[in-house]
Amino acid sequence: TAFDTRGPVVCMEVPLYDDLDGQVALVTGATRGIGKRIADGLVDHGATVYAGARDTADIDSNDRRAIELDVTVESERVAAVNRISEEVGHLDILVNNAGVMDSREPLAEMPTETIERTLATNVQGPIHLTKQALDLLLPQPGPRVVNVSSGLGAITEPQSGGMPAYRISKTGLNGLTRYLDGEYSTQGLLANSVCPGYVQTDMTDGSAPRTPEKGAETPIWLARFKPDAPSGEFWRDRAPKAW
Repeated sequence: TAFDTRGPVVCMEVPLYDDLDGQVALVTGATRGIGKRIADGLVDHGATVYAGARDTADIDSNDRRAIELDVTVESERVAAVNRISEEVGHLDILVNNAGVMDSREPLAEMPTETIERTLATNVQGPIHLTKQALDLLLPQPGPRVVNVSSGLGAITEPQSGGMPAYRISKTGLNGLTRYLDGEYSTQGLLANSVCPGYVQTDMTDGSAPRTPEKGAETPIWLARFKPDAPSGEFWRDRAPKAW
């Protein structure tokens, strides 16, 4: 048995799609690191994958559809959702992966522009993109929103050790997860947050022990949830965690 903030959660066999053929996914920040590996995994499971990138030249695989998407830019968010609507007419999976790390100072020393950039990318962008994507998601059976978060945003842990903007942005992303579950679960939406662990990415300067492939495993797993699977939880290594 594992525990979250609402009490015991029994680890269970979760119903999963083995084949995502016919399903459409949008992955933000899909040019490298965890986002690229998530896109790889969804392609491998048969999904039509739109790979979000600020520069589409960075998407060099022809088995996915490169889509220009800086999540902080409203016109690009709108254009991305409109393109998916025009080309395929629906969306089954939204993975809010794009994110930035702050500059690691304590709050009293952190530049205002660093705070603004971190919040705009890590929480405001996902909120607005999800809002714009709901019309494509909700008509689908068991549509999924997967928010790539962090244990550093868990309010059950001490919020110390610097990185205030990053921590607060991930707490906000977890709040988006809980809101989506509360508001739209009756319409079939499955919204979950995931901590991929401390992964070797540009943000961690290669110091982390986990590979991007390992970090992508649980987000890919969440994206394969069938309609009767859990929603509104925070996951790490396929198990629900306190947050």
